[in-house]
Amino acid sequence: MSEYQYYEFQAIDRPLSDGELREVRSYSSRAHITPATFVNHYEWGSFKGDTEEWMDTYYDAFLYFANWGTHELKLRLPARLLDPEVASDYCYSECASVRERNGKIILSFCADDEDGGSDWEDDQWHLSSLIPLRTELANGDQRALYLGWLLSVQQCEFDDDETEPPVPPGLGELSAAQSSLAEFLRIDIDLLDVAAQASPPLVVPELNQDDIHRWIAKLAATEKDSILTELVMKGDHTAVAEIRRRFLKEQLPPVVESPAVPRTAGELLKAAEACAMERQRQEAEERAAEKARRQREEEEAREKYLKLLAGREPELWSKIETLVATRQPNNYDMAVTLLIDLRDLETRTKAGKFRTTMAALRQTHCKKPSFLQRLNKAGL
Repeated sequence: MSEYQYYEFQAIDRPLSDGELREVRSYSSRAHITPATFVNHYEWGSFKGDTEEWMDTYYDAFLYFANWGTHELKLRLPARLLDPEVASDYCYSECASVRERNGKIILSFCADDEDGGSDWEDDQWHLSSLIPLRTELANGDQRALYLGWLLSVQQCEFDDDETEPPVPPGLGELSAAQSSLAEFLRIDIDLLDVAAQASPPLVVPELNQDDIHRWIAKLAATEKDSILTELVMKGDHTAVAEIRRRFLKEQLPPVVESPAVPRTAGELLKAAEACAMERQRQEAEERAAEKARRQREEEEAREKYLKLLAGREPELWSKIETLVATRQPNNYDMAVTLLIDLRDLETRTKAGKFRTTMAALRQTHCKKPSFLQRLNKAGL
């Protein structure tokens, strides 16, 4: 099978200029390119650019996956919206890292499937499902960062005694984008469930227009003028995001602290293993219960059907003779089905005639090997 690689970049905070578009187009003649996107896939060749440089220069988000199992996501935010030190508390490994460049924070997540990406599909992932992570991070939601740390634990990049960073609220109730991130990075569901046990509930404040209006009215006029100027001149929404984050921070109740004693990577992995065993046990019990339920229903339906056949034995034997006489394979199959019905019916009625009649039928049609083979296979 040929190789397949998918590359997707998006510019979110601002579109690319005409000059930047010319630069980007010089790398590919077949990519789908707009002022906000670059999308291409490769089956024999490879991307000619440098993804790190493109994230530094042009784009705010990058998605990559290949059919051998590599999944990669990069997100760029203004450093004013994501504290580099906070991000570094979670992302400091090969598969989850953070770097700062030109006043921007670039987060990188990378997961490799040792089985070679057996679940791969060429249209499985797109950036649209993951882009909301930028807004969530800008609003102070650190769940995506913790998922990056959890990926590092799963990939065994830490020693067992590595302690976890603060567990953010709402880890047990991920947003749609965060769920997509966990799936994209293939984070083990049992490991995530165990980690979420130490996560306090997520408190989402209700935004009231009157409250926001009163709060904004108290801001300094120079600050408001600066925000509006940036919006009009540069289309820069960073300042607006900062204001919104400040408002939310003041309106939110105090955050419940993480456990006094952070868990270690080894403890999480061990607990996840126990969780997986318990989940598998419960699933096995549920499958067994479902199988038993279906079996009872089938037996009840069989009983009702056989009751309808009771008293029609002569009619059924006659029909079997007619079907066998045609020498047609399909009719042989229908005859065998009726014979099984008659056999099962006798076990309930205790009539005692089936064995004798069956022997006579075999004798009558002893020169029909195909029919006899069917009888033998059915235990008749």
